[in-house]
Amino acid sequence: MTATSHVDSESGPSSKHEERKVLAGTLVGTTIEWYDFFIFAQLTATLLSPLFLAPLNDSNPGLAQILSFALIGISFLFRPLGAIVAGHLGDRLGRKAMLVFTLIMMGAATALIGMLPTYAQIGFWAPVLLILLRVIQGFSAGGEWGGAALMAVEHAPMSKRGLFGAYPQIGVPVGMILATGLLYFLNTSMSKEDFAAWGWRMPFLLSIVLIVVGYLIRRAVAESPVFKEMQDRKEESKAPLGELIRNHKLPVLYSTMIFIGNNAAGYLLIAFFISYATKSLKMPVAQILLATTLASFGWLIFTLVGGWLSDKIGRVKTFLIGYAIVFAWMIPMFALIDTKDIMLYGVALFVLTVGLGLSYGPMSAMYAEMFPANVRYSGISIGYAFGAILGGAFAATIAETLLQSTKWTGSIGIYIMILCVISAIGVLLAKETRGRPLGVSHH
Repeated sequence: MTATSHVDSESGPSSKHEERKVLAGTLVGTTIEWYDFFIFAQLTATLLSPLFLAPLNDSNPGLAQILSFALIGISFLFRPLGAIVAGHLGDRLGRKAMLVFTLIMMGAATALIGMLPTYAQIGFWAPVLLILLRVIQGFSAGGEWGGAALMAVEHAPMSKRGLFGAYPQIGVPVGMILATGLLYFLNTSMSKEDFAAWGWRMPFLLSIVLIVVGYLIRRAVAESPVFKEMQDRKEESKAPLGELIRNHKLPVLYSTMIFIGNNAAGYLLIAFFISYATKSLKMPVAQILLATTLASFGWLIFTLVGGWLSDKIGRVKTFLIGYAIVFAWMIPMFALIDTKDIMLYGVALFVLTVGLGLSYGPMSAMYAEMFPANVRYSGISIGYAFGAILGGAFAATIAETLLQSTKWTGSIGIYIMILCVISAIGVLLAKETRGRPLGVSHH
């Protein structure tokens, strides 16, 4: 069987065993990457400002919280650089090598955050070193997603690309479940004083174990059949980034637009809601973490549903359904959250995850189908990275700023609704991609 038919036929990978290895490798790697990312985001919402911005936190807690959320956004600014480097090398050297490289880089940065001295110990250098490690995390995350998405989609049978592509996507909610669940366990099993003194370091240090597991699994995954075909035909681009910029600017723009709304709404769930509920509404931290963990299961389920549904009714329709749900739910969601009732808080988050999942599950497949093989890693990575900057990078910061300036949570809802409209326009401009061939010979 040729590499082209291997990718584009209905038969897909040569064995179910290989399918399972590919799906496990993409899922485990993205889960670990996002666990690392989310541990930081959630501790930013509850703890890191008094540890690393102590003087400002004492004099102006609101401004300290805004700057803490900005630390989340700083790493996003370096995602495009990671996407450019990993995408360029991934299109020339292979998807697999970049997956292993980004996984190790992210894990090392996360573990080092767990070892950092605080402001009370080394003063000004504490936030400086924290920012440096966040930059490394952002660089790593910029290259991670594209490789994982392509390994899944390029190994998939044509009729199951959406479903296969949803596996690296569910690494986000699974990482969220692990991060939030662990923080819930630590918050309920030790005193606040112990957690603030040393317990917060444990989730970061645990990353070392997860990275070893992820490395062993990813090392066993075969290289993408599309990249093998590129090597066999000697048709890989000598300069994929230059080729992308010259001839594929519109797909990069559309992929950027498509991700903005989903990523911004997702980072409300990941970071902002926890801070708002515990600090502004004075709800118990443990209850909020548990509700967030349970809502993340909805995100997991509906991301898989989104990938599967996109194989049935198309990528565009699935995206539009997801964004319509997020758009329509914004104002009612905040109304439920503001009741301060933990059950209604949980319902508000869970319904949001329905729209998040349906507008995230089809992304890997649609992005892969938007670009030719020789620039595909670069194209999807850069589009995803810029979408993350314009969407989630400063979503929590903007939400906190809107809250403090308007004193009305509905203003945050309107902000997300505008981004959902932009993303829906991007989906419509990109048009339907389901069924497009992925092999080299078709471009």
